[in-house]
Amino acid sequence: MAELRAGIIGYGSAGRGIHGRLLREIGAQVVRVVTRNPARATAAEKDWPGVAVDATAEDLLRHADELDVVVIASPTGDHVAHVTAALAAGAHVVVDKPLATTAADAAQLAALGDGRLTVFQNRRWDPEQLTLLGLLAEDKLGAVHRFERRWERWRPVPQDRWKENDPEAGGLLLDLGAHLVDSAVQLFGPVASVTAELRNLTTPAVDDVFLALRHTGGTISHLQAGSLVGAPGPRTRVLGAKGAYLVTSFEGEVSPFSVLDEDGSPYEGRLVRGEEVTRVRRAPGGHPDFYRAVTEWALRGGPVPVDPADAVMTARVLDAARVSAAEERAVRLD
Repeated sequence: MAELRAGIIGYGSAGRGIHGRLLREIGAQVVRVVTRNPARATAAEKDWPGVAVDATAEDLLRHADELDVVVIASPTGDHVAHVTAALAAGAHVVVDKPLATTAADAAQLAALGDGRLTVFQNRRWDPEQLTLLGLLAEDKLGAVHRFERRWERWRPVPQDRWKENDPEAGGLLLDLGAHLVDSAVQLFGPVASVTAELRNLTTPAVDDVFLALRHTGGTISHLQAGSLVGAPGPRTRVLGAKGAYLVTSFEGEVSPFSVLDEDGSPYEGRLVRGEEVTRVRRAPGGHPDFYRAVTEWALRGGPVPVDPADAVMTARVLDAARVSAAEERAVRLD
């Protein structure tokens, strides 16, 4: 199998800590990165011996013909400029979620994609998401009337980063909300209406999110994200006519329900029918599978790993959430 050659624009917590790590795990090679930060440049040179460190995206894109894929891991507010330039250079492009800060900008980028743009919705490859998809396919829950997912943490002292400080391009609605909405739509289909509560408790950017989505198929999704949650609720609860699926905690985050978890077990959550509780075997797969799909797409003409049209739908839901919170009403999506 040919080795994927990648360039990464932005080598911070996402570029290095997430994209770089996953690329290494699948055996890809990062050959160029963009950063002006000396410490990050040093880290890149240590991580990828022989890597070229560029000061600007323009510098990297002059070498687009040497790359199989360009990864956009810059702040969300820079996505439009960076994705547009990378596509114009002829590159296959992976852009971190969210695709853009608004649905209009997201639609503009999707229209430019022409089969060469995908969005890093890596949470589609979470074990609980894959396991839940399997349960739904096997009709283990029956008709689902409510889906709940929480991304709650106790972080009363916020970090001093653009995600916390930029009220337009930062905040949990765009950051974690993009994952939560994508997961709900992947599971239960298009959204008919959105009701939202958005608050700024500790940061200039939104740090407390509640979304109620009414799906066209009848399911209601309750999605929550927060940083000032001393007692996080269960990560995922899915209520159906035949029973419930419960996942108690998430990636080491402690909750009052974590006593139910068995670390290192081959199971992912439980089927619950009153007093009857059955552990569910974890579905195979994980985040590296996203970049395995990218390799097939970029090198061998395989399917786009995540259709940008899906990210446009997510952006429409997030836009509607802002309107709903500001006007204190449900917002319909036409």
